Amino acid sequence: MNKQEYIEEEEKVLLHTYNRFPLVLDHGEGVYLYDTDGKEYLDFAAGIAVQAFGYNNKEYNDAIKAQIDKVMHTSNLYYNVPVMEAAKRVLKVSGMDRVFFTNSGTEAIEGALKAAKKYAYTRDGHAGHEVIAMQHSFHGRSLGALSVTGNAHYQEPFEPLLPGIHFAEFNNLDSVAKLINEKTCAIIMETVQGEGGIYPATQEFLEGVRALCDEHDILLILDEIQCGMGRTGEMFAWQHYGVKPDIMTSAKALGCGVPVGAFLMTQRVADMSLAPGDHGTTYGGNPFIGAAVNKVLEMMERDHITDHVKEVSAYLEEKLDEIVTKYDFLTAHRGMGLMQGIVCEKPVGKIAAKALEEGLIIITAGTDVIRLVPPLIIEKKHVDEMIAKLEKVLDENHF
Repeated sequence: MNKQEYIEEEEKVLLHTYNRFPLVLDHGEGVYLYDTDGKEYLDFAAGIAVQAFGYNNKEYNDAIKAQIDKVMHTSNLYYNVPVMEAAKRVLKVSGMDRVFFTNSGTEAIEGALKAAKKYAYTRDGHAGHEVIAMQHSFHGRSLGALSVTGNAHYQEPFEPLLPGIHFAEFNNLDSVAKLINEKTCAIIMETVQGEGGIYPATQEFLEGVRALCDEHDILLILDEIQCGMGRTGEMFAWQHYGVKPDIMTSAKALGCGVPVGAFLMTQRVADMSLAPGDHGTTYGGNPFIGAAVNKVLEMMERDHITDHVKEVSAYLEEKLDEIVTKYDFLTAHRGMGLMQGIVCEKPVGKIAAKALEEGLIIITAGTDVIRLVPPLIIEKKHVDEMIAKLEKVLDENHF
């Protein structure tokens, strides 16, 4: 079949919950993807910040193939070695004390919210606790995660959602403080807002929220699903600030392609929250994902991936400064490390579509941001190639 035939056949069988680009991807190598026609694309999306090591990494592939040949799944009724090793590694790099592996980032958010509510229930002896979340945030599309996602467009068709969720303004400490009451059990936020437009938290804001949490015995939940796992130049973005959460979520590059997420917590939270019977998963933490996570973390630590991200992202930011200066409809860029957004007054969806014609994969965030979240292994030459392709698109200015 040709590309169009593949697309038409897929549209007949899959639920139409995505407006997909007309591209049928077949395989990848390094930081490049190839479609079914053999066309090459420089990938600056990484499967939405997932493929930290790019594609067809032999060491990673061999590790998960070896585990497939041993055993993929046994259930959480029994112990398994790969997930124990993965847990030790992720706790070491995060400084947290306990971890629960899920199948996705959305499920990690669900677990984090349950842990926070159980903590408050154990402390106070009653339910009915509330959560403060942030406007323009994105935490997932299940009902619990959607309830703390600060975007009415996503929420309205599915109301009523979880009660007791209040939304503050990101990077506005006063707006958070005004919402705190005796029922508040947690404050949840992305350390760097992703879907909302690539907004990093300010130092003052994150420190201030931490202080409010400490004052009122409220748990701070930091969503590191997109901004974590080395993407900002630290293993987790909160480590730039020196502000440790009580609960943290992770996913995406945690498994570099296998479906895995996790929520992590301090021992204090673990001692007062989820107990046997409170939470569970059939697939989460099985030997297959354990082998993948363990290998990802081993490679990141050994290859000093955060040092590489700091070096190449500094060069990327220089080039983004230049491109913003060059085009009057590009007004700014913002972000941390290899999580960058270019603010654009032209239709960003059309720019992303045109970029595909030039062999460049980019995505968007919000309504006016070109989002760049490439594999963490990109080099300066790939930055130059991306800029050249993007400039060709912007020069055409057919938007």
